[in-house]
Amino acid sequence: MSPVRPAEPALARAAVAPPVGAVAAPPPPDGPPQRPIEPAADDTPNPSGLRGARSELRRQMRERRRLRMGVLALVSIVLLGAVPLFFGLRTLSRDPAFDTLDELDVPSWAAVKTVDDVSGSRWCLLDCRLRERTVESEKSPEETAQAYEAALARDGWRPWKVTPCPEQPAKGSYTCWRRDELTLDLWVREPTCVPPPVDGEPAVVPSPDPSAAAEECAGSLVSMKVRNAIDDDRTRPQPSTDPSLTGEDPFPTLSEDPLGELTPSPS
Repeated sequence: MSPVRPAEPALARAAVAPPVGAVAAPPPPDGPPQRPIEPAADDTPNPSGLRGARSELRRQMRERRRLRMGVLALVSIVLLGAVPLFFGLRTLSRDPAFDTLDELDVPSWAAVKTVDDVSGSRWCLLDCRLRERTVESEKSPEETAQAYEAALARDGWRPWKVTPCPEQPAKGSYTCWRRDELTLDLWVREPTCVPPPVDGEPAVVPSPDPSAAAEECAGSLVSMKVRNAIDDDRTRPQPSTDPSLTGEDPFPTLSEDPLGELTPSPS
């Protein structure tokens, strides 16, 4: 019969048992029990550090995305605002009536030198706008007038037969035209060879060479006046001079001496 061993104390068993979470090395087959191996402090993962890095990366990505969106919005605003502003300033600085005249299909010799002049207000605040263009042509007034009249007809202008056209007697070809809300006066004439003298300056002496003088006076001069039809007095009803309507003779004939007979003075 084997002898009975005494019970080991509980304190000894607690010292031998490995702690929770510790990895105990397997004891050698014939050796004493080994101490448990504790995990190294550097090998322990840090969940809070990884979360902080991810949050910082997401914040930087959001900032970059907002910066790109802001740049794109700024570029879009500049482009969308600059284009209408450019065309608006161009429209204000350039009268559309001159663009219409630029579209006239005239030969190059009929528009050698062009000078434009504008007066009045586009919105007819005080005076409505009057556009004037003076063009030099290399050919005779007859050829130049035919070229401009054909170009006006092709561009939609129609001859306007109105009584006060021309407004004043002038040499050359003077015709009136109308298109939509515009009226146009076309005057083609011979150029002025010798300019009039200016006060305080001597008059220009003509060249003694006839060929040189003929060359300087060659060609023709074209004047065009464009007005709004609503501001053109010729579009309004003209006063009648018929005596049956007015009751007065516009050209009365004097049948008697306006001074009358002399009354003899009393003697």
